[in-house]
Amino acid sequence: MPSFLTLLRTWHRPLAVCVLLMLGLVLTAGVGLVLDSRTLLDESVWIKPLKFGFAFALHAGTLAWLLTQLRKGRRLGWWIGTVFALAATVEVGAITAQAARGTFSHFNADQSDPVTAALVPILTYGVMIIIVTQLILAIVVLIQRTGGAALNRAIRAGVGLAVFGMLVPVYWLVAEIHPRTVTDANGVQVPMYQGHGIGDPDGNGMPLTGWSVSGGDFRVPHFFALHAIQALLLITVLLARLAVKRSWLREEKVRARLVGIAALGYSGLVAVVTWQAWRGQSLIDPDAPTLIALAALALIIAPAATGVIAAARRASATTAAK
Repeated sequence: MPSFLTLLRTWHRPLAVCVLLMLGLVLTAGVGLVLDSRTLLDESVWIKPLKFGFAFALHAGTLAWLLTQLRKGRRLGWWIGTVFALAATVEVGAITAQAARGTFSHFNADQSDPVTAALVPILTYGVMIIIVTQLILAIVVLIQRTGGAALNRAIRAGVGLAVFGMLVPVYWLVAEIHPRTVTDANGVQVPMYQGHGIGDPDGNGMPLTGWSVSGGDFRVPHFFALHAIQALLLITVLLARLAVKRSWLREEKVRARLVGIAALGYSGLVAVVTWQAWRGQSLIDPDAPTLIALAALALIIAPAATGVIAAARRASATTAAK
């Protein structure tokens, strides 16, 4: 059986390099959190590079593996992955450069600063390139089968939700315009044209994530949707592992149905937190309609999963009795 390092060498090289760069950034930003006391909106200047480094390391690593599973459009997939790796590296590099300078990256309208004026277009067009590559990759994945039914469902649902996660930020760019002036880590007044929060653009944030606690925040559905593929792949792997000891899970169709139910439940969760953010409501302060929506989702998913498991166990018991 090939080792992990042997398998890693077969992955998409530019994306693998991107992963290594992002992991290096995570370590660097972690050191910055300890040694650098500068803050932006009451958060360390290194929080944003840390979050972006971790998120892109995870996503680029998933794509690097996913591209090895393609049976059709492999050459197109290689070029898509290469463009994504380059765009992600430049995008996160610009974010890190602004953080190191003690000022804002996204939504920064300070044209008097030549560095900011040069980097803001990179941030804007970099996001567009990343979104387009994600859309093309989704199409490539949807036209082929990359493995068993369970893996196929996890990949297709995960890539589809990742595309949605990439598109969500577009809404907050046009939903509410919040021109204002804020102070950066250098004490400089910086004009801003937008914010992450809906209803409260610079509301107090949760620890580490920075998600607003006083209003809606589209970074919440962005995060959940973007990392759906990792969650669904993990569920697929766990089901395959459990199948070694659970005979009723050995049927591929049973695992595929459970992955499908998980994908449905995850999609419902993304829909609820998107609706919650759109209404200007913090993730940690759900109102009655949000709680009802979550309860309704649970009442759909739990019985569906229970039914599949019960039927699979009955079928397994019947087969063992023959």
